[in-house]
Amino acid sequence: MPFSFNLQATSGKARAGLLRTDHGDIRTPVFMPVGTQAAVKTQTPKMLADNGAQIILANTYHLVLRPGSELIDELGGLHRFMNWDKPILTDSGGFQAMSLADLRKITPEGITFRSHIDGALYLFTPESTIEDQARLGADIVMSFDYCTEFPCDREEAERAVELTTDWARRGAGVFGTRFEREGYERVIFGIVQGSTYEDLRDRSRREILDLDFPGYAIGGLAVGEERARTWELAGYVADAAARCPSLARKRVTIHVLRHSAAMRLLRAGIDTSVIALWLGHEQIETTQIYLHADLQIKERA
Repeated sequence: MPFSFNLQATSGKARAGLLRTDHGDIRTPVFMPVGTQAAVKTQTPKMLADNGAQIILANTYHLVLRPGSELIDELGGLHRFMNWDKPILTDSGGFQAMSLADLRKITPEGITFRSHIDGALYLFTPESTIEDQARLGADIVMSFDYCTEFPCDREEAERAVELTTDWARRGAGVFGTRFEREGYERVIFGIVQGSTYEDLRDRSRREILDLDFPGYAIGGLAVGEERARTWELAGYVADAAARCPSLARKRVTIHVLRHSAAMRLLRAGIDTSVIALWLGHEQIETTQIYLHADLQIKERA
């Protein structure tokens, strides 16, 4: 069944719809449990299904490092590897450009990471991440993007927009924005960047939209900016649907919900080790980003 999104109801700017994939339907808005390393911590696949999970998110960076996309492909892809017969979305690894800033180098070619496991060097390119996600067998494949941290100066935010657009174009050139593998359709989603600069957000939106992806995500939000600014920028990008009808039927975001919830848990006094478990972070150091961002916000207040 070809991938599609059907808008079923609206209330103001809120929307309810149905995403159709070859591995099943997804009713939106939807919460995606995070299986960073192809497993949602504390949950079996049956427990997830019994609790109503419709789709799981897995992380390409971590799975490429261990056990490797080639091995997962040999074992039948993530669906067999995880014993999960519903849709799977894979993050491209672009978020690690921010969360592993001390272990990476960004160039027009891609991002060179030093493995947090053994120190080995890995080069992630727009082409390689699409190929890795195809081997993993994701239903929804995310385009490789440059996710900036907060605060971010305008020069770096502009560079992120330029790289994200170029990388999206290169990634889409590997198999196209829709392709078939192992009898199932896979689709690639583009990602909008631009940090907290509205004109850069608008530029990124227009450039990514021109590439005609089946779906789009608002990236680089809920990474430390004030909560009100998060919703303001998300709303600004979302309002583009009114000015561009072709976008209205495609908009999907994946990061804002979980990262905003993490900040709220932190401010509620929840221990970072618990938040790390909830987010599916392998190392608590990744979760410490939220603590540092929260302290920066309070210092500026």
